[in-house]
Amino acid sequence: MQRAVERAQRREEESEFALCVVEGLSRRRKSLPCRFLYDARGSELFEEITGLPEYYPTRVEIALLEAYVEEIVQGFGEGGALVEFGSGSSRKTEILIARLPRLSVYAPIDVSATALDGAGQRLSGLYPTLNIRPILDDFTQEVLLPQDVGQLRQLGFFPGSTIGNFDPSEAVEVLRAIRRTLARGSALIIGVDLKKEARVLVEAYNDSAGVTAAFNLNLLARANRELGADFELAAFRHEALYDPLKGRIEMRLVSVKEQIVGVLGERFHFGAGESIHTENSYKFSVEQFSRIARAAGWRVRRFWTDVRGWFALFDLRE
Repeated sequence: MQRAVERAQRREEESEFALCVVEGLSRRRKSLPCRFLYDARGSELFEEITGLPEYYPTRVEIALLEAYVEEIVQGFGEGGALVEFGSGSSRKTEILIARLPRLSVYAPIDVSATALDGAGQRLSGLYPTLNIRPILDDFTQEVLLPQDVGQLRQLGFFPGSTIGNFDPSEAVEVLRAIRRTLARGSALIIGVDLKKEARVLVEAYNDSAGVTAAFNLNLLARANRELGADFELAAFRHEALYDPLKGRIEMRLVSVKEQIVGVLGERFHFGAGESIHTENSYKFSVEQFSRIARAAGWRVRRFWTDVRGWFALFDLRE
């Protein structure tokens, strides 16, 4: 039954992908939702990105988790559920699980069935007595947790600075959805990328090995694979720029020539230099993110930052 449900959910996402591609390419300023970057191949490439020397967020966040994990899990106690939003490979989660020997359930939520399967298999080997309950769903909307999980005390975990992929108003709605997903009185530990020198930010999204470029271009490859589109990948280049006024990195795919691309019977014209906006990554000050959290109904109990102030972990409570 569970596998049948997952297959149905995959079909639904494929249909949504088709609608979003046609709609996004029909706009005057072409754009595609960043969540579609994370198919099986995209998830693999992103895992590779997290280990690159230029990509500091994963490295710094892991160091913070390792340094403050005892404070983070203090008081969580016995028999609760760890609920992770946008879990991906769940590698950072191991730091928390290792300090929660009496954890009853780990419930990772992700849109990638491949990522959930891989993480579940690895964690089952490491923690054979842990009840792992993967949930294939979009965490940006309220997620209905299994009844037995919903009845437990819960600790929410939202690492990776994924909240920065949303405009501030959207981030408020995402944090509200997470509040509705978790049981009342739950805590949420969330990773937030902080503002810093533009050079550091730009290099993090323009790595010398070209992995981020491949990750971005995979979105067009996915359209070719799943929708029968005829994107010529060599006719687009990856671009990532920092907008200091909006406080965000903007990722695009830029057409290097004038061309026509076919998708699902539709034809889309690209001028030379015309781009598809694929992702934003907002960077916050502590004060800015605290305002967003409060607007979503959370209270900032405390936060931890590295010595350079590049990244923060926030402990949010209702």
